[in-house]
Amino acid sequence: MVELSVKTPCAGLLPLEVGELSLTEAPGERMTTLAPYAGQVAALSAALEAAHGLRWPAPNRSHAKAGARIIWFGREMALLSGTRPDPALAEHAALTDQSDGWAVVRLEGAQGDAVLARLCPVDLRPSVFKRGHTARCELKHMAASITRLGPKTLQIMVFRSMAETLVDDLKTAMEAVAARG
Repeated sequence: MVELSVKTPCAGLLPLEVGELSLTEAPGERMTTLAPYAGQVAALSAALEAAHGLRWPAPNRSHAKAGARIIWFGREMALLSGTRPDPALAEHAALTDQSDGWAVVRLEGAQGDAVLARLCPVDLRPSVFKRGHTARCELKHMAASITRLGPKTLQIMVFRSMAETLVDDLKTAMEAVAARG
């Protein structure tokens, strides 16, 4: 009989430290996309506020409260992470569990934006891309979501199937940035 075991997307790949930069896998948590029904954004935002203390995010923004985070995830789409969505949200939006579909890593260090500048066409310097800012963009050749969690911390999400490529690309960029220092 085959015995299956649960593995995280970056199992055996992380953690990684290069110079003063570190790359770790974010703790596994529940992730649910919210796609509001036509004309329901305001009602969904009110339901989110009542249930989770979070409001519907503006484009390129995220909000967090008590372990839960809502991330703008594209046009008329948001990702709720860190909590099970309140069932009342289903009255206003289609809810889809994404928990196993994404590799989520955290890049920490003062030069995290320099690492991503080698891979991503978005200005991620802390003076421009502040805490709570988020972007859906290309990361080298992968579709990604990047969110600033703190002055020196960036959360990067790609499809689970791209986890090994993500780690390899980030490691190469981290080594290049460290070599310049």
